[in-house]
Parts: sequence; structure tokens; C-alpha cells
Amino acid sequence: MKITILQGAFLPVPSCRGGAIEKAWFALGKAFTAQGHKVTHISRQCDGLPSEEFIGGVHHKRILGRNAVRNPYLLKLLELPYIWRARKILLPADIIVTNCFWAPMLFPSEKFGKIYVHVGRYPKGQLILYGKAKRLQVPSIGVAQAVEKEIKDKIGRVSVIPYPIPWEIENLVPVRDRPKQLLYFGRIHPEKGVLSLIKAWKKINQDVTNGWKLRVIGPWRSDHGGGGLEYRNKIKNEIGEEESKIELLEPIFDTSQIKREYQSARIFIYPSLAEKGETFGLSVLESMSMGCIPIVSELKCFNDIMPEDASFIVPNSNHFENSLRETIQTVIMKESKHQVFSTLAYEKSKKFTVEKVARKFLEDFKELNESVQ
Repeated sequence: MKITILQGAFLPVPSCRGGAIEKAWFALGKAFTAQGHKVTHISRQCDGLPSEEFIGGVHHKRILGRNAVRNPYLLKLLELPYIWRARKILLPADIIVTNCFWAPMLFPSEKFGKIYVHVGRYPKGQLILYGKAKRLQVPSIGVAQAVEKEIKDKIGRVSVIPYPIPWEIENLVPVRDRPKQLLYFGRIHPEKGVLSLIKAWKKINQDVTNGWKLRVIGPWRSDHGGGGLEYRNKIKNEIGEEESKIELLEPIFDTSQIKREYQSARIFIYPSLAEKGETFGLSVLESMSMGCIPIVSELKCFNDIMPEDASFIVPNSNHFENSLRETIQTVIMKESKHQVFSTLAYEKSKKFTVEKVARKFLEDFKELNESVQ
């Protein structure tokens, strides 16, 4: 098959500015090529990346995009010129995968391939406009339920296929060989619950956290999807004199460095408050592939990936901060079971390798391509 992947206007591929969607499709494109398919990947040109190159057999083409802004309406407007530039370089294909807002509305239904929409964000009413799309693919069952509420012709249009772990799973580093660290790795943004995490950590009894450290890593700049300098300063002020037990670090985008961070943590925490923002939780899954014990907030999207018998979920309530404190404290105090929890998370992650997930996509593409319209 000929497969085109059209990424959004705001982040580059490879994901040198972060982005779970960009990271996932970069890995999937290479996996499709390894199976003998011809893949073209279109994304934003920036940060010194060439306008055209081959990576892992994938033909990457890059065009001028824009930095992201907070205003959602302006964001969509800024994407429009990018879509027209992309259309000028598109070639006929069997499938065109896209997470762009405008493409499913403005592209012909068949000219560049059957339109396969990756719904990488929680739907907000736009899907009713995507009548040309042959498939609406979502990464979790919770998002599928939200999508089906927005569209009339549900049968055969919605596919649930998860994100893959974007690297080969390595041997498990035993918990006893790791420092006593709890890690948050993700966007530094109010909807991610980072400030609540800092406050909750400071309230835990010092006898429990003795010898432990919390590391918070991620992009904070608004054009990288973060909450901006003001929010970062709020977090720094909240940390205050606790710098010996709480580290706020600059973002990391290099894969080898990211993996080292996961391998150096015993517990991974993702206290997101974005009920209509989270669709999967790729960083949680990545941490599990490195043997971290996951703690997450009570969002539907996490149900698909959390390991049985090692599932630590913080209820989303008016007392979220206290619930977060209690959950962290409970997990730390179960130190004798940390290796068991780590192994369960690690084994669960093996269901999400690039090869396994790519196979699901290719089967879906084939079914769509062979269907009678």
C-alpha cells in the first residue's frame, strides 16, 4: 500500500519538541515501511530539519508551519495555510492518515487516498463535519464512546487502536537498583495537575518520603504546549525551600535521555485533570515499559493500559490533592511489593509494541481499502 501520514502544523517530526502523536506516528511509519509499504510523512519544517529526507525508509517531506498559541480558534486559523501547502505536495495514495483539523473537510474524499482521521484529542463537536472520512481512529475506548456521541453513522467508522511504545522494550532494571525517585514526565500545564502534585508531595509525612525525591520534567513554554512562564513560576514558588526533595527540570526530547529517566525512577505519576483532554497516556505506557509503577488520575483513557493488581488510581474529586497525597504515600509504603508491581507494569506494556500496534493499523487499512464504497 501507499500510505501518507499528514501531521499537524505545530510540531516537527521527529519529535524534537515533544508530542505524543508525532512520536507515535514517526515510529509507526517506519514499521509500515519495514512491512513493505511505501510511506510518505508530511510535517512541519523547523529547527534545522531538511525539507526532504528518508528516515528508516520513510520519505519525510516538511513544509512551513507555525508555533502553537493558546487561543483554540486562532490555532485552527493558523493551521489553514499549512493545509494548503500540504495539499500542493500530496500524491495519490491508498490511505492518508491525518490529525489535522481542516484536512478531512477540505481534501477530496479519494484523490489522495481514503481519509483516515486520527482523533488524537478529545472531540469537541468537529467530527460531524468529517463526512468524507472513511475511518475515525481513536487510541482508547473512552474516546471511542465520546466520538460515537458526535456522529450518526457509527457502524464501521470508528476504530480503537492504541498508541505504540516508540522503542524496543529492553530488559527490566530491578527496582532495588534504582534510586528512590518518583517521576512526572509531561507538559507543565495546569490541566496536568502538576501544582496539585507538588502540594500533595509536600504534605506527605517526612518519615515516609525520607530518602525519596520527586522529579518534574517537561515543556513549560506555551508554544511547546506548556502553561507558560507564569505557571512555571507558580510551581517554583510552591517548591520553595524543598529543592532538595523536589526537582523542576527543563524538558527532554532525546529518546535515550528519556529512557534513562524512566529507568532511574521507581514510581511514575501522571495526575492529569484534563477529563476532556487526555486520550491515552503514552508517557504512562512508556514508563511502564521501563518498569515504573504507575499512579494516574481517574480518567477513562487510562483504563486501557493500567496493569491489573498494580493499578493505582487517584479519584478525581473535590479533595483531589488529599487523595493524591494518600495514594502516593500508600504506594511508597508498599516497598516490599515494588518489584512485583514493577514487573506487572512491564509485562502489560509488551502488548503495545510498535510491531503489534502497526499490524493492527495495517489490518484496518487493508479492510478499509478492500471495502466496497
